[in-house]
Amino acid sequence: MDVVLDSIDRRLLRELQRDATMPIAELAQIVGLSQTPCWKRIKRLTDVGVILGKVALLDRTRLNLGLAVFVSVKTNRHDQEWLDTFASAASAMPEVVEFYRLSGDTDYLLKVLVRDIAAYDVFYRRLIAAVPLSDVSSAFAMEQIKSTTAVPV
Repeated sequence: MDVVLDSIDRRLLRELQRDATMPIAELAQIVGLSQTPCWKRIKRLTDVGVILGKVALLDRTRLNLGLAVFVSVKTNRHDQEWLDTFASAASAMPEVVEFYRLSGDTDYLLKVLVRDIAAYDVFYRRLIAAVPLSDVSSAFAMEQIKSTTAVPV
C-alpha cells in the first residue's frame, strides 16, 4: 500500500530519524505545526506502518563488537524447507544484525558483529553446523566509511 506523504510528513520523518527522543513541542515547532496535529501525524504514520518503532542506537565498539564481517553464503538447496531452517538458525544468532537473500552469484548475505577473529570463528562453526551450505566466504570490514539507519525521505 502506497502512503501519500506531504512535505510536513517527510520533514517529521527526517527529524524523527535524527532524534526520536525529541519532545513533541520541539518537533512540532521544527515542522511548523502545533503539538496535537504533530502528534496525530506521527500516530497516523505509525498506524499505516511507515514508522515501525523507536530504538536506541548503540556504539558497537564500546560494547566490544569491533569486527564487522560480511558473510556470503551459497547453497545448492533452494527449497522452502531449507530456507526456513537456514533463516530460523541465522536469525536466532545474535551476532547476525542484517540478513538478505540476494540475486546473482551469492544466495545470502549476512552482516555479523563480533569481538574479534576468534569470536568470528566460533560463530562460523555454529553457522556451518546449523544447515548444509555449499560455500561460505567472509569479508572483514577494514573501515566503516558510512553507517546510517536513516531512510531517505
